[in-house]
Amino acid sequence: MRHRVHGRKLGRTSAHRKALFRNQLTALFTHERIITTISKAKELRPIAERMVTLARTGTLAARRKVATMVQDKEIAQRLFEEIAPRFADRPGGYTRIMRLGRRHGDNAELAIIEFIDYELADHQDDGEKGSGGGFLDRAKGMFGGGAAADGAESADDQATEAAAVDDEPEAVEVEAASDEPMTEESAEEVVAEEAVEAEAVVEEAAEEAAEEAVAEEPEASADETVAEADESTAEPADEEEKKDA
Repeated sequence: MRHRVHGRKLGRTSAHRKALFRNQLTALFTHERIITTISKAKELRPIAERMVTLARTGTLAARRKVATMVQDKEIAQRLFEEIAPRFADRPGGYTRIMRLGRRHGDNAELAIIEFIDYELADHQDDGEKGSGGGFLDRAKGMFGGGAAADGAESADDQATEAAAVDDEPEAVEVEAASDEPMTEESAEEVVAEEAVEAEAVVEEAAEEAAEEAVAEEPEASADETVAEADESTAEPADEEEKKDA
C-alpha cells in the first residue's frame, strides 16, 4: 500500500526525475507550452507554479532557489522579468492542463501544459518559422493529422488533378476520332496509304535480296577460279604419266 507516499515515481530514479523536471521546466518557460504525458504534466505543474511564485518576489534568495531547477541563466532571467510580472495580481493557478488523447505506439495519454494567459496567435509565427508548423499542428501530427497530413493530402490532390488534365486531351482526341463518320473518300485514302506502305515493304525486301546476291557472287567466282586452277595443274601431270608409260 502507498500510504503517505507522495508523488509519482514515473519509473525513474530520484536523480533521473529531477533532471527530467529541470528539462521540462526550461522548455515550459521558453515556449510557455509543452506536450507531455498526463502523469508528467500533473507532477510538473506544482513545481512550475512554485517557481513562478518565487520569481514574483524577485529576491536574491528566490533567484538562487530558481537557479537550482532552471540552470539556463537567460531562461531564469526571462522568468523573473517577463513571465512572473504577468501574474503579479494572481494568487496561484498559473498553468492549466488539457488532455490530447492517446499516443500512437505506447498508447500513453498525452496532455498540453501551458500558462493560462497563453495566446496561440502570439506564438503561431514562431512555430511556423521553427519546425514547419504550429504547436497544435505538431500535436495533431502525433495522431495522424495536422499541417503535414493536410499538406500531403493537398499534394496528392494536385497530382491527381494534373494527371487528369494531362489525360483529358488524349481522351478528347480519341473520342473525336471515333465519332467522325467514315466516308468513301476517307476509306479510299486509307486503302491507298496501306497499298503504298505494302509496296514500300516489298521494295525494301527486294533491295535486301539483291544486296545479298551481290555479296555471294564474289565468293562463287573465287571458288570457280580455284577449281579451274586445279584442273589445269592436273592435265600436265596426266600427260607426263602417259609419256613415261
